[in-house]
Amino acid sequence: MKKINMMGTIVMLGIIVQVLFAGQVLAQKNKILIFCKTAGFHHNSIEQGIQAIQELGSAHGVGVDSTVDATKFNDATLKQYDAVVFLSTTGDVLDDAQQQAFERYIQAGGGFAGVHAATDCEYDWPWFGKLVGAYFAGHPIPQEALLEVINRDFPATKPLPAQWRRKDEWYKFRKRPEDVQVLINLDETSYHAGEQGMGNPHPISWYHEYDGGRAFYTGLGHTEESFSEPLFLQHLWGGITYAMGL
Repeated sequence: MKKINMMGTIVMLGIIVQVLFAGQVLAQKNKILIFCKTAGFHHNSIEQGIQAIQELGSAHGVGVDSTVDATKFNDATLKQYDAVVFLSTTGDVLDDAQQQAFERYIQAGGGFAGVHAATDCEYDWPWFGKLVGAYFAGHPIPQEALLEVINRDFPATKPLPAQWRRKDEWYKFRKRPEDVQVLINLDETSYHAGEQGMGNPHPISWYHEYDGGRAFYTGLGHTEESFSEPLFLQHLWGGITYAMGL
């Protein structure tokens, strides 16, 4: 009888260890890093963005770390995260070794989500330009415009109306993104673009698989008010979950 009880205890302990291990693995997978270093223009909305993403993470059981410390871009640290969110990063924010570590991270299946000024970043790093999809070229003053949601079969756009009118700072890009799946186009007839227009189509959000990983970008998110706007937050979180591979 004692032998049977001992065997039962061993089996039960084994099950407990497996459950605990599975829980640890799940916790490790459900984690993202917000990177918000700026070497150029600093958006006031970054603080609101961090808080909003942390709250979204908490609501969905996802751990959220944030940093302006570029030394976090090393193999050991990055492998903790399913996705890295570049939240309005500007200028040259990573050195060569840090860039190489991030490339390895994406090549190993990692995810990237770029928000707003993530396209105003790392102009001399062609790999990043392809990852994020486009580079910033300019913008008119913030104003209301009409967004055409052309792909609603995606986590970042499923909650959105086919036509979405909202106020933001509307980026012009150096050229239209290539080899991406466009989610949202900006209707230039609906606002005063002036010299900061691109003509139609004017992609403003997209996603793609790139170099072994996943990338999502939204040009929305300049204003502080964006990060308390329910539809924008659903759009943003949907893109992050894609980047995470969920």
